[in-house]
Amino acid sequence: MTIATLPTTGPQVVILTGVSGSGKSTALRALEDAGFYCVDNLPIVFLEKLLELSGHTAGEVSRIALVVDAREGRFLSDAPRVIQEVRQKGNDVQVLFLDASDDSLVRRYSETRRRHPLAGDGGSVPDGIAAERRALADLKVIADEVIDTTTLNVHELKRLVARRFAAGGGTRLGVTIVSFGFRFGIPTHADMVLDVRFLPNPYFIPELRPYPGTDPRVAGFVLGQPDAKAFLERAVDLCGFLLPRYRTEGKSYLTIAIGCTGGKHRSVALGGALAERLEAAGQPIRLWHRDVEKE
Repeated sequence: MTIATLPTTGPQVVILTGVSGSGKSTALRALEDAGFYCVDNLPIVFLEKLLELSGHTAGEVSRIALVVDAREGRFLSDAPRVIQEVRQKGNDVQVLFLDASDDSLVRRYSETRRRHPLAGDGGSVPDGIAAERRALADLKVIADEVIDTTTLNVHELKRLVARRFAAGGGTRLGVTIVSFGFRFGIPTHADMVLDVRFLPNPYFIPELRPYPGTDPRVAGFVLGQPDAKAFLERAVDLCGFLLPRYRTEGKSYLTIAIGCTGGKHRSVALGGALAERLEAAGQPIRLWHRDVEKE
């Protein structure tokens, strides 16, 4: 019976390996964004113990990604044997080897001004690359897939890894909608800022002033305005256009900030309404009213 036909048990495991500078950190972040439990530089001899511990998480850890590279030191020679053993026990273990041309690796090291970890005292980057290739030769032989990142930028590599390993062919996109008041400053982490100060302000209506935009009376007033309805429709359409493209580009988090003067009435009502519309369309939303308690 070949390994490919063995029934698999336990979590899905992706082992990222390859030469330094080939993009392993970028690939690991892509897997983390896709929901993998990620470990960088775990000694390979602990792999079986990690799989055993994952069995006690009630399914919370069902996908694991770890980096195995030249930092393993004396454990590196054990990697092919350990991987073979856990595969023979029915575990779903895939090895992804990242590579790049020597010229591109030298250029990347030059841009970051880092020393190659295997260059040694007084050694050059090409010397370190050659030593690392020798050390990783056995892992490259057993790899399920070898990806040459010479011509890939970080976004292209993230998309490639996401399509290869993420269910549905793309990364998850976490969306936060935050309401705020311009008088307290624009949220520094906002990716998109929408200004709703063009709408009538409930602050100037005595019976509405004390209540926030979450109150049905205030929300009804704000969302009942024809311009508010038009704004909401256009905001939903804009998100419908942008969100799939942000996912394709490999973006993991998006913060949409909606602001009014004080952050208590208009922005709160419209932020809540936009969150409700997007969630109804299947996009999970984190809603935060930053300034609603401020005076």
